[in-house]
Amino acid sequence: MLTLLTRTDTVQLAQEAPSLKPYLPLVLLFVLALAFAVLSVLLGPLVGPSRYNKAKLAAYECGIEPSPQPLVGAGRMPVAYYITAMLFILFDIEMVFLYPFAVQADALGTFGLVEILLFIATVGFAYAYVWRRGGLDWN
Repeated sequence: MLTLLTRTDTVQLAQEAPSLKPYLPLVLLFVLALAFAVLSVLLGPLVGPSRYNKAKLAAYECGIEPSPQPLVGAGRMPVAYYITAMLFILFDIEMVFLYPFAVQADALGTFGLVEILLFIATVGFAYAYVWRRGGLDWN
C-alpha cells in the first residue's frame, strides 16, 4: 500500500526529526584535537633537533644510575618505591569517590553525611595501619 505525502506532511516530518546540529561544535573539537595530536607526533621528529649523545640514549630509571653489570640485587628498584606508588593510587582513588559527594552534599542529606564519614573512617584506618607498619618510611 503506497501513501502519498503532501507538502505539509513533509514539512511536519522534517520538524519532528531530531537535529544533530547542537553536537557539531563537539565533533569539530574532537576532530581538531585528533588532528593536532597526529600532526604533533608526525612532525615532531621532522622539525625537532636530532643531536643525540650517549646520555640521551642511556636507560633512565627514576634517578638511579643504571649500570651495565648490576651486582646481585643492587640494580633493582627499592620495594618502597612500589609501595609508595600503590599507596598514592589508593588514596588518590579516595578523592575520586569524595568528589561526587562534595558536589551532591546538600541533596544527600544526613544519609550522605553518615556514609561519607564511614568511608573516611575506613580509609583513615587503612592509612593508620600503613603508617604503623612503616609503609611511609624511606630508610
